[in-house]
Parts: sequence; structure tokens; C-alpha cells
Amino acid sequence: MGRRRDNRDGFPGPTDPDQGLWQGVSIARRFISPDGMVVLVGRTAHDNDVLSLKLAGPKDFWYHVASGSGSHVVVRNPDALARPPKATESFAAALAAGYSKARLGGRVAVHTTVAADVSKPRGLVPGKVVIRRWRTVFATPMRVPTVGGEDDDP
Repeated sequence: MGRRRDNRDGFPGPTDPDQGLWQGVSIARRFISPDGMVVLVGRTAHDNDVLSLKLAGPKDFWYHVASGSGSHVVVRNPDALARPPKATESFAAALAAGYSKARLGGRVAVHTTVAADVSKPRGLVPGKVVIRRWRTVFATPMRVPTVGGEDDDP
């Protein structure tokens, strides 16, 4: 991964799912939904794997554009809600569409599930996962400044 930051003792840095940090490395853009929920958007294919398979909790909500490549989007779900609030779902789906190859499209199909239903069989390329069950929602692609204002993707 090349970006790993070890502390002075040579051990990986802290992991903080709410900040999108894995072993001291930011692997996701961080947003706050209209309902106040933390939304994380993967930066690279490898980061998508870490976000979806290691950082996300099993009850966190997961989004990805239905066809084509794009960022994995995780909505943190500390209250173990059965479904996200409507405004949060629309926001997360719009980010999944906006940070994908479909970002120039009109209304884009986005798959959503919980992180527990996301897996990676051995041998799949970075960023590629399998989802066991999902719903499809439609969203207009959107990109917004991240919390803290950085956005490293054109």
C-alpha cells in the first residue's frame, strides 16, 4: 500500500472507523449525511477492500454503483438501525454514483446492503467483491467537499 504510517515503535498507527483510518492511514473520504451519520467513500481499489471488509462493521450500510467500477461507500451504523434514514440513503447512493465511472450519467442504479453481506472470494482483483443480497436504489451522481475540505479525486 505504500502509505502506511508506523508510529515511532514501528507499529501501525491507530484504526478509527469513524474517521476512515486503517492502521494510521486514511483509506476513505469522510462526509456527514443530512441526518448526521458518518459516510465513508473509498479512495482506491485496495482502500475499497479495506473499507468494506476490515473497517466496516457488520451492520454498517454499504453502497456501490450497480454496473461498472466505483468507490465503495459505507455509512456507519452505531445504532444498528434496520435501514438508514431516507436522506442518508439518498446522500450515500448519490456519492456512490458520483465517485464511479457512471458519474456523468443521469439517474444511476446503486446497490445497497449491509457490510455483513459483502465478501471477497479468493483470487478476485482489488476492489472487486461479492454481495449476497441487496436492494437497488437510484440516485443522481454527486460530489461534495469532504469533512475537512480535502478531495483528492478530480
